[in-house]
Amino acid sequence: MGKGVQGIQAAQVRVFAHDAVSLVTGGGTLNTSTIANSDQRGVCLYIGEDMTLITVTMESGNSVTFKGLKAGSFLPVLVTAVTAATAKDGTLNDDAILALY
Repeated sequence: MGKGVQGIQAAQVRVFAHDAVSLVTGGGTLNTSTIANSDQRGVCLYIGEDMTLITVTMESGNSVTFKGLKAGSFLPVLVTAVTAATAKDGTLNDDAILALY
């Protein structure tokens, strides 16, 4: 059996994450390409540091900017990409944005 939710549960809204991937690479570079494995369903985001703004591509394809995000918060929306992010202190750390699967 493969990883992830199987059967009828796969059609339900996910409540818990079973994997996490950093969207910031070493040196504070944001990976702005489509988030891996989000072609069937978008991912939620964990914000690991204070952010001035974060712009995402929603599962629908629409682009949305969220402002004033606090460290330790979650974005409970389904996204397929993070196209821009600005840390409050100006530097994105490796754990600044995590994609939760």
